[in-house]
Amino acid sequence: MKKTTRRVLKQNARASRGALSASRIAGRETLQEILSQPATWLETARQFEQNAELIHVSQLFSPQQPCLFVACGSSYYLSRTIAAQWTKLLQVTCTAVPASELLFSSHEVMQRTSARQVVLVSRSGKTTEVLRAAEWLKANAAVQTLGVTCSKSSVLEELCTHTLKLPWAEEKSMVMTRSFTSILLLFERLGAKFAGDDGLASALDGMPEKTAAWLAVNTDKIRAFGARRRFADFVFLGQGAHYWLAQEAALKLTEMSSSYAQAYHTLEFRHGPKSIATKDTLITFFLSDAAAEEESSLIGELKKLGAATLVVANRATPVLRGDSDLVIELGLDEPEYARLAMTAIPAQLLGLAVGLRKGLNPDVPKNLTRAVVLGSKKVAPAKRKRA
Repeated sequence: MKKTTRRVLKQNARASRGALSASRIAGRETLQEILSQPATWLETARQFEQNAELIHVSQLFSPQQPCLFVACGSSYYLSRTIAAQWTKLLQVTCTAVPASELLFSSHEVMQRTSARQVVLVSRSGKTTEVLRAAEWLKANAAVQTLGVTCSKSSVLEELCTHTLKLPWAEEKSMVMTRSFTSILLLFERLGAKFAGDDGLASALDGMPEKTAAWLAVNTDKIRAFGARRRFADFVFLGQGAHYWLAQEAALKLTEMSSSYAQAYHTLEFRHGPKSIATKDTLITFFLSDAAAEEESSLIGELKKLGAATLVVANRATPVLRGDSDLVIELGLDEPEYARLAMTAIPAQLLGLAVGLRKGLNPDVPKNLTRAVVLGSKKVAPAKRKRA
């Protein structure tokens, strides 16, 4: 592990030096945090083996029982991604709901999910709706609760049965990047442990080093594409667990660049949304293993309509390359679920580049705060300036 750690840090440093030297002050924190993900993942792996609370949780939570995740924003899309993997890996129903759904449809949600294990995710540990959901569960439901946060100390910890804290993954900038992928990898490791899947665990061990090398090759390519072309609309498409990465990608693009972005299940795009495909539309595909052939056909269709296409694929065919304005290959032999954290990174870099091109500061997006903390007084929203 020590040799691997040194290699990852050296590769990370090379990628950071090249990208940061060319970056403006705006977005500098966000870029650094995107590029720091391999090193952050190494620390996540180390903590997984040594963190006493995490070991305790893995002994108390049952892989045979349904699990409900409760979160907001990026943490919700993260939770849906984890739930999709756990359902397949553990052969038990796992799902996620926005915290507001639990608050206003509490009994329906608990009855529908039959969950006796609930994971509440809030990077800051301060998200009001998540805290209120935790309060409701504590007072009204006979469930075991796990709070997940990057904060060293938070109210969430006081409301949950157990808490997992990832302070090493916390960002200085406003949007979730490395915290998203680090929490994802932590739960992938936990799922592999529950399932006794040594192959998945081993695959996850190799991701930091491979991602550091991948970043060194692809960072500038993605940023240059986002900086070079102007688009009126952004669309992100994915099947299966990739759909939730598409939702997160659309949110990242919206947050960092104050642009309008949509997400759909890939093949659903034919059923109506295809009407917006023009030269002013950038459509990003997250190709899945199961549907890659059909998804590739849709890419060809949209290319004929004049839309710009960006494709994130594990390996690209010559036809796919011909139909795409930019192809980003992962080039991994690891199973699909082990590749999800790396798959999330291109949209982070794209959102950063588009935001900088528009003269914005992705470190501090418009109208947003690090955590949605609701007070008793209504605050008028800030007026949005034209980009």
